[in-house]
Amino acid sequence: MYTEDLLNQIAFIKEIDKVKYIQRKTKLFNSDRCENDAEHSWHLALMAIVLAEHSDEPIDVLKVVKMVLIHDIVEIDAGDVFIYDTVKNHSNTDEERLAANRIFGLLPKNQAEELIAIWEEFEAGETNEAKFAKSMDRLEPLLQNTSNNGGTWKEFGVNYDKVYEKKSVIKEGSKSIWNYAEGLINESVAKGILKKE
Repeated sequence: MYTEDLLNQIAFIKEIDKVKYIQRKTKLFNSDRCENDAEHSWHLALMAIVLAEHSDEPIDVLKVVKMVLIHDIVEIDAGDVFIYDTVKNHSNTDEERLAANRIFGLLPKNQAEELIAIWEEFEAGETNEAKFAKSMDRLEPLLQNTSNNGGTWKEFGVNYDKVYEKKSVIKEGSKSIWNYAEGLINESVAKGILKKE
């Protein structure tokens, strides 16, 4: 006989398959194909492992990996809001909180509570782990857009000021990665793939 916990965990595993269908605006490196949320989360997890030594503060890498793997699961219900959207605020917290409670709530109580707490910690962005996780989350699309000659910046008319504002979160988790990212932003302006207005 199967335990209730196992059945609940399997229900959660089936539900999160939907993350693979959530299309992001950014495209894969040197590609015309949009990335999905599952690909994005996987990429961030590996980035966190590989780049952890560049964190300004000591971090629990496993916790960062958990954060980046689950941070967009709420988009199953709330949808993906483009970071540069001019109509809808990127931090649609009420919708996302309902989604977190429903989706993580499929799990046994102790696991649900743990993942909700990790998701909330990421959203708050105050701990060393959350700051580094957010650095990864902002770095990956920057790398994608620079590999695609401006990518979504060009496609949606996003200018330097907006990019700089959104990407500057990177420096909260890693000054060395921010120096690299800032260099990419300035290079993009010099190449004409990011407009400075």
